Amino acid sequence: MIPSCARRPGRLAGALILAVLLGGCASPAPSPEPLACPAPTPCPACPVCPKPDAPSATPATPAAQALQAADWSALEGWEEDDHAAAWPALRASCTVLGTRPGWQAVCAAAHHLGETVSPAVARQFFEDRFTPWAVVRLDGGRDGLITGYYEPLIKGSRERSARYRWPMHGVPPDMLTIDLGEQYPELKNMRLRGRLEGNRVVPYYSRGELAQRGPGAVAPVLLWAEDPIDLFFLQVQGSGRVELPNGQQIRVGYADHNGHPYQSIGRWLIDQGELSPAEASMDGIKAWARRNPQRLSELLNANPSYVFFRELPPTGSGPLGALGVPLTAQRSIAVDPRSIPLGAPVFLSTTYPLSERPLRRLVLAQDTGGAIKGAVRADFFWGFGPEAGALAGRMRQSGRMWVLWPRGLQPPKP
Repeated sequence: MIPSCARRPGRLAGALILAVLLGGCASPAPSPEPLACPAPTPCPACPVCPKPDAPSATPATPAAQALQAADWSALEGWEEDDHAAAWPALRASCTVLGTRPGWQAVCAAAHHLGETVSPAVARQFFEDRFTPWAVVRLDGGRDGLITGYYEPLIKGSRERSARYRWPMHGVPPDMLTIDLGEQYPELKNMRLRGRLEGNRVVPYYSRGELAQRGPGAVAPVLLWAEDPIDLFFLQVQGSGRVELPNGQQIRVGYADHNGHPYQSIGRWLIDQGELSPAEASMDGIKAWARRNPQRLSELLNANPSYVFFRELPPTGSGPLGALGVPLTAQRSIAVDPRSIPLGAPVFLSTTYPLSERPLRRLVLAQDTGGAIKGAVRADFFWGFGPEAGALAGRMRQSGRMWVLWPRGLQPPKP
């Protein structure tokens, strides 16, 4: 609950803006560790990895609309996809969107067709019920950055011991979450995390400050992890599973965030001259940390951002995304909701990690991420386990996207 003082638009506004500058506005969950573009020939379409929504070099040029009407013929690879594989993800989105204007008829028709359909029926359904809209950068470009994420498995315990001594924190009771959009519409989807210091709202504790205060001093401890680097990457992914000493697996998910901007520890290692860009993969970072245990705190605290978790009920489906529905492996993506409406079908055209092999398929925008900023920007959910993790950790590809919106309706403007 936000205290009444947080709703005052006048005197608090200056403090909020200052806190934003100091601590940053937090998005729901950070995305996988941003890695540098590979040095060899793979990733041919993304040699310089520009920021996806960099402003145009010509100030007089007006910003392009994020979504522009397109024809089905523009979706290269649409015909070859197995559209039925995206059907469960669509029906999951409909559990949230089904009562919204424009979606009632679409979701009612999907429900009527049942849980499974043939690829031909699924394709015809999307073509009859939706219209494609090309996703465009502010400068008018249509190519952007596609990364990957997954659901990891780490080892942990409910009890602290010499083996399990790294705390996984729940949400601190003293942390304030202030929705700036409630008073400032231009700041829609922007939330500020902070705490009270006397009668002032100040940024919440950074990762390093939380560590200095000690386990349980500020935030409750849900579980104790065996490996701090595995725990760090679990925070980067935003959700995952923890295997207890008795073999039981429990699922944890994103609950909140301390509001500090995400900083790549891979980039920090490159800047420190510790790793080359080609070495700054998930495996490379883990290897460096195990070779340099005395610098572990320095490495982790280079990223002031901290994710707080909650334990989720056991389920056989995927982890919950920001839309509030389970993610579907290789059919769900994380997007910037300021450009792409959550829940919408999206046709994604990119390539497999470190490859020129096409990856073109229908996915659903069901999640968000702290590093997912801009229109042509997505995080592709690979699923659960080591294989998914290997693909996610190597993925940094160029790609294009088309939002499918109910026929006859204009998609919402950012």
